[in-house]
Amino acid sequence: MFALRIEGIKKSFGEYNAVKNVSFSVEKGKVYGLLGPNGAGKTTTIRMITNILIPDEGNIYIFDEPAGPIHQNIIGYLPEERGLYKKLKVIEQLVYFAQLKGMNSFDAKKKAREWLNKLDAGSWENKKIQELSKGMQQKVQFISTVLHEPDILIFDEPFSGFDPINTEILKKIILDLKDMGKTIVLSTHIMEQAEQLCDDICLINKGSIVLDGSIREVKSNYGRDLIIIEFEGDDSFINDFSNLKFINRTKNRIEFRFTDGQFFVNDFLQKAIQSVQLYKFELSEPSLNEIFIDTVTKQELNQ
Repeated sequence: MFALRIEGIKKSFGEYNAVKNVSFSVEKGKVYGLLGPNGAGKTTTIRMITNILIPDEGNIYIFDEPAGPIHQNIIGYLPEERGLYKKLKVIEQLVYFAQLKGMNSFDAKKKAREWLNKLDAGSWENKKIQELSKGMQQKVQFISTVLHEPDILIFDEPFSGFDPINTEILKKIILDLKDMGKTIVLSTHIMEQAEQLCDDICLINKGSIVLDGSIREVKSNYGRDLIIIEFEGDDSFINDFSNLKFINRTKNRIEFRFTDGQFFVNDFLQKAIQSVQLYKFELSEPSLNEIFIDTVTKQELNQ
């Protein structure tokens, strides 16, 4: 069953076409990655899903019903531009937002305290928003998004402002929400996060979809031609091979592929064994980040 279906939506602002004929579907209980560089059209697409903007053309369905104001209470939306009332106390803020989504004040306060404790923020309850750091405010905004237990959660760049420890905490919470049966749309330009969290992805660039499918399908379509080696010693033997494209290269680790379509794996491996102390030699799929860069670059060249 699809929690969300997007069919041919378009949105323009004057002569600028922000979203051009975008279509995709999100299965119930999945994490769906809405990916792309800044300015690609991700946020405009999300604003149409959440009824903030109305599509110029196309249709949006939520659980097979035309999307509209009636669905607002089953959606939790964390926008990229955060918005909190600076002079309200944390608990007041959370209860207020929950009541807007249909919760009564008693249940809202109880759930808010549970979430604050879960995010190691129980002591903030009576602090004003303006007294909190950016990362602390981010936690409050996240709690306000999930507090009313919506069926569909839309996170637009949710890790912005978080340090690595809190980023990992948030990743775990997102996966826990998925295990609870929630449907999650994750908008990000950081491919590593998408690769760790998403079941399916849609890559948007300049308002159009340029790549979509499951993570597994997208990566397998690119083939297993990335070579990773880790070693110790003099790497000058690599200069004997003129047909290499380096993806990453450091003193003791290299990622590359052969540029001319010919595979010289055995020759390269034999030369490496003769020249350095080899600790790792792996034939791998490209990362989602590399696929992202390659796809967007090819689109730019073809325009």
